[in-house]
This record gives sequence, C-alpha cells and structure tokens, in this order.
Amino acid sequence: MKQDHLDGVTTFVAVAEEKSFSAAAVRLGVTPSAISQTIRNLERRVGLALFNRNTRGVSLTEGGEQYFERVVPAVRELVAATEELGADSDKPMGLLRINVARAGQMVVLQPILRGFLDRYPDIRLDLSVENTLIDIVGRGFDAGIRFGNLVERDMVAIKVGPSISAWILASPDYLRRFGEPRHPRELIEHECVCFRLQSSGQIERWSFQKDDETIELAVNGRLIVNDSATLVQAGLDGIGIVYMINGYVERLVERGRLVRLLTDWSPTLPGFTLYYADRRRVPAKLRALIDYLREVGTTAQPAADLFAEQT
Repeated sequence: MKQDHLDGVTTFVAVAEEKSFSAAAVRLGVTPSAISQTIRNLERRVGLALFNRNTRGVSLTEGGEQYFERVVPAVRELVAATEELGADSDKPMGLLRINVARAGQMVVLQPILRGFLDRYPDIRLDLSVENTLIDIVGRGFDAGIRFGNLVERDMVAIKVGPSISAWILASPDYLRRFGEPRHPRELIEHECVCFRLQSSGQIERWSFQKDDETIELAVNGRLIVNDSATLVQAGLDGIGIVYMINGYVERLVERGRLVRLLTDWSPTLPGFTLYYADRRRVPAKLRALIDYLREVGTTAQPAADLFAEQT
C-alpha cells in the first residue's frame, strides 16, 4: 500500500456525512479551502468525481456512493480503535462531539459548560444544536442528548438533568391585557404560541394532568415556532401564552418576567437522556462529561441569562 492511499479518506467521509464542505471543516477543525483541496487531491488520485457540487450544497456521485460504502466501515473501525486506546488513559482529552436538541442544550448543558471546561482544559467540546433526530454514529458524534422516549433501544442511555414537567407561562403584560385562564380549557380562548415538532412536522398538543383527569388540547395562536429559545422569548414579549419545560425558565419566573399559570395541572414529562453507541469501553472524554453531569447536572445554575432584560 502506498503511503498516500489513505490521505483524504477521513475528510471524504466527513463531507459525505455532513453534506457540506463548510460543516465538515468545522467538524475537522480546518478551513473550507483545505477541505476542498483535500477532496480535489483525493478525486485526482482515485480517478473520478466523488461529489456533485452546486449552489445548494454537495451530494455524492454514483461513484462517490460506492466509495463511501466501501471506506466508511474501515474509517469507523479506525476511530473506534483510537477511542478504545484513549479510554485507557486517565486524562480526558481530545474533541468531544455532542448532538443535542435546543431544549436539552438550555436545560442540561448550558448550566454546566463553564465548570466542565474549567475542570477539563484538554477537552474541546463541539456542540451541534438541532431538534431533528439523526444517526449520531453515522454523523460522527460521540453522544446525543434527547428526551428519553426518543432514544433508540440499541443505545446506552443515561438520565441527565433535572426532573421535567410542562409549565404554562405568560408575561405580566399579556395577563394585564387578556386576563389569566383558570382552567386548561380556557386556553382555547387565548392567544397561544404554538410549537412545531421537527420530528413530525405537527403542531405540539398541550397536555394537562390533575389527579385522575387528563386533558389534551390543540391550542390556537398566530405564531408558530420550532425553537425553544424563540418560544420563551415570544412569551417574554407578551405575544401569547407558552407551553415550556422547566429547567431554565425558573429564573424568569423568580424575576417576575414570566408568570406560571395552572400550576396544579402541570404533567410530568420524560426527562433528558444522554445516549451513545454500545461499545466495550467509553472514551475518557465522554466518561468525564457523564460523571460531571451526574455530579452537578441537577443543581448547576446557568452562567449567563440567555434572555436579556427588557428595557
């Protein structure tokens, strides 16, 4: 085997998985121009075009798809072998890639980021925040964070973060203008901020539970969002009533910027889960994050407020 036979293969796999030269550059910690040059050299060496390039992005050619199917198992084996060797080290280090939903980033990771990075200066943390469920193994992530009921059963799953329930919230300004609902069914007459689930494209229905009674509502509202931070900000702006999990909004309630409504109707929801592929040994960098979340994850306070004070 010639020395240059493996040159660019890892870069090729990253571009194929990310479907983007710029995203692959971020993942590998290099410049997009370096990615492009590496792919050009690889295509020249193998003698065919591996990617279709256009203004909308990149996609594999037929030859590129065949090449990907052949090389990706070997690349993953090499990565796994390296991680297993690294797991034998007592010192956590290297790039740790985590894929997380926005709500999980706000509730689970944001409060512990500063402390975790201070404790482990040799770990570089690469967070990809997206609500769409993905194949974390195929995309090269070390772990993902999602609600526990969404995690595939073939993954190792660990509960992280605080206990979760659904809160109904509105700004004092909204309540002054439109009044406060006293029963969940009164929400039908209110302006509510709707949330579109990216996994299904459906508008989230609001669930309520009190004693033995359960209610599920399709609320009305002129604003539909698909991002938790945008949802909370809409509540702060007085646009409407919002349905949001706890874990981050408590401080906004304590400061009087949001008012919690229908408190005795809040249902308990599945908590967050950190999950990763079932391997014989966990890399030290991932084990460090798991242990840190177990140590402080339910009590840590965010280092900074995502939502600026209104003036």
